[in-house]
Amino acid sequence: MTTSTRPERILIVGGGYVGLYTALRLQRKLKTGEATVTVVEPQSYMTYQPFLPEAAAGAISPRHVVVPLRSVLPRCRIVTGTVEHVDHANRTATVELLGGETYAEPYDLLVVAPGSVARTLPIPGLAEWGIGFKTVEEAIALRNHVLEQLDTASSTRDPSIRDHALTFVFVGGGYAGVEALAELEDMARYACRYYHNITPADMRWILVEASPRILPEVGEDMGRYTVAELRRRGIDVRLNTRLESAVNRHVVLSDGTELDASTLVWTAGVKPSPMLLSTDLPLDDKGRLRARATLEVDGVPGVWTAGDCAAVPDLTKPGEEFTGPSAQHAVRQARVLADNIVARLRRQPQRQYRHKYAGSVASLGLHKGVAQVYGIKTKGLPAWFMHRTYHLSRVPTVNRKMRIMAEWTLALMFRREIVSLGSIEHPRAEFEYATRGDRRRTG
Repeated sequence: MTTSTRPERILIVGGGYVGLYTALRLQRKLKTGEATVTVVEPQSYMTYQPFLPEAAAGAISPRHVVVPLRSVLPRCRIVTGTVEHVDHANRTATVELLGGETYAEPYDLLVVAPGSVARTLPIPGLAEWGIGFKTVEEAIALRNHVLEQLDTASSTRDPSIRDHALTFVFVGGGYAGVEALAELEDMARYACRYYHNITPADMRWILVEASPRILPEVGEDMGRYTVAELRRRGIDVRLNTRLESAVNRHVVLSDGTELDASTLVWTAGVKPSPMLLSTDLPLDDKGRLRARATLEVDGVPGVWTAGDCAAVPDLTKPGEEFTGPSAQHAVRQARVLADNIVARLRRQPQRQYRHKYAGSVASLGLHKGVAQVYGIKTKGLPAWFMHRTYHLSRVPTVNRKMRIMAEWTLALMFRREIVSLGSIEHPRAEFEYATRGDRRRTG
């Protein structure tokens, strides 16, 4: 317990949806001297993941899908580092900073929201050749990579190299996989007009999904429509199929298909951050923090959680059901969480989180989409417009909203930018090449 001579120390682990929105609400609601807020996050920004496919396709600038924590949280202390261990019995968290330094961060109240990481499987070759789609860095690297493959295919004289470069495999039929594939295929299809020897028919795009349907969040009907729409565009959708191997970029599927692919994107689900294993807090059988409807960790007063890493009871459904790992829930949970922390500080009753899932929207490329919102199903241009409108309303800060709107408006008047900046992944390559002659002369 703390004394009345100093403010309560609130520590927020994670600067994603839950961490950022919780901190935003706390700095707005807390009175001066009531509490201090510290946010620990490995990155100096929050990424708005639903816009990653559009960033990969070049529809949105990468810097506009991230929110700098220091600029939007001026009343909070931002620590760029990783929480390695939480000892709640002693109210301390062990933090490793970017430079490798480690120190103990004391707290009185704790919010644990490190989010999730990609759920991978021990598939041969996946770790060596696969790429995820959870960060802005991965999205831009994938855009650069796809455009580089078009350059490779256009310039080579070897048919096998050309086929390899023009084959793109995406594993996972959820939001991330479907939207990333659809946006990038749309971009690559547009880019083909600038290559004299590549047509959209030359490319091979494959979506691999282990279950019998894709996009379950938008309903079975819209899922079937999405499969039909993707196949109409020439995308090979493989349902009830698994990736068996990807050694040396040679892809082997469970249906017996074997092919060489230059691109392998893994979006087959997420799992709670492994950081949770380094705490003395209760976890369920899926590695999530067990939470009450008030978002307080079950049996641990003074600790709250929400988002992908939390098993939050869904009060709108009967039985032992939990809210899904979506931005829709995370943003709303953060508001309730922050309000409950303020209520705790002021000795007021806490309220329970209750939100009936409104539905889902998904983009399938420029002017194409599917949606099921409050039972209403729509597709094509209206669904695509709903997708953009909804997510624009969810992006934090007016600054980001206006910048994204400006980019969309400009896109109506100008053509897409089709350029690969693959060299940004190896920024010293050019300088190292320039110094080779100097080394030869002095050698």
